Amino acid sequence: MHKSVLLEESIHYLNLQEDSVVVDCTLGYAGHSSEILKRIKKGFLFAFDQDQEAIVASKSRLEKIASNFTIISSNFCHLEEELKKRNQKEVDAILYDLGVSSPQLDEGDRGFSFHQDAVLDMRMDQTQFLTAYEVVNHYDYDTLVDIFHRYGEEKYASSIARGIVENRPIETTLALVEVIKNHVPEKYRREKHPARRVFQAIRIEVNNELEVFQDSLRQALSMLSIGGRICVITFHSLEDKICKDIFKEVTELPKELKNLPIVPEEYLPKYKVIKTVLPTEEEIEQNPRARSAKLRVIERLR
Repeated sequence: MHKSVLLEESIHYLNLQEDSVVVDCTLGYAGHSSEILKRIKKGFLFAFDQDQEAIVASKSRLEKIASNFTIISSNFCHLEEELKKRNQKEVDAILYDLGVSSPQLDEGDRGFSFHQDAVLDMRMDQTQFLTAYEVVNHYDYDTLVDIFHRYGEEKYASSIARGIVENRPIETTLALVEVIKNHVPEKYRREKHPARRVFQAIRIEVNNELEVFQDSLRQALSMLSIGGRICVITFHSLEDKICKDIFKEVTELPKELKNLPIVPEEYLPKYKVIKTVLPTEEEIEQNPRARSAKLRVIERLR
């Protein structure tokens, strides 16, 4: 069963009221949504996901709790558009949990896992054209190096990319793992699974994850009601940097106003950072996927 990371902390910092209108941008298997729904008896929950298996499972789980929710089968980059279609111009709380859900990882045939053999897929939205197979077998050497560096922070990106190009076609996840293993030093193979970073990079590329998150988070900030909060749970440094930078940008005074004795109200920041939370040792022990997680919380002031 998928265990939601930083569950209690994120629910606490969303600061939910009985009548809150809430958006869960990453429904997954409804770990967070279930807890949200229990707390907003007079409110409403909008939940986004583009994975049909997750939607079916979550719908039946949420229906056992209450009926005041709508699941939106779409990428969260369409946040504003989809909510406005439903006459919702502002919301009180928004959650992002950017981890890949355990069922996606555990289901061999989705191609997310470097432990199980499957076709190279990795699509969150299974109707889209671009798959991991396309990336691995049709991207040129330079593009692969760039993706592995940028999205995986992989120090052996050049060597791995060369191995991939020389061994095409590569059909399955374990065939790709084998190529990666053969193109990194022995010591590196012993430290951590050598395919971890490359698989992360390919997944980010296939799903355009970073650009989509950046775009969505800006929309979320603009739709937040005064006193409303956004909680973002990230799992690697690239997502976290995007979140941190955007939060910094909207909570700081413009440089040229910093030394003024009195700042006119219209120039004061509209948001403030509430907290950054890390998982406890206990949570990491019970759920090793929590190790790299970080929760950032922001509130709208005016």
